[in-house]
Amino acid sequence: MGHTEGLWSLQEHLQALTIDELRVANWQRQNEGLKPSKQTKPPKPMVRPGVGRGRDKNSPERIAKRKAALSRAAERRRALARGELT
Repeated sequence: MGHTEGLWSLQEHLQALTIDELRVANWQRQNEGLKPSKQTKPPKPMVRPGVGRGRDKNSPERIAKRKAALSRAAERRRALARGELT
């Protein structure tokens, strides 16, 4: 599938949707007649750019936010040690 600046075209999204539907249909056929405890887990959808279960844990935005939070905490500890905060 082609990528343009990390985004998919409508055609690529529709193709991914079709693949997801086929995977679910195959899973349903495979588990037909089985007790729920014996069934395999349902397939997860294909990962699509810009759509997902949230941001990557190590994305640049999250790294920057973590660094900023750590520096704020360090500054607060220094201010407490100096007696500027009570």
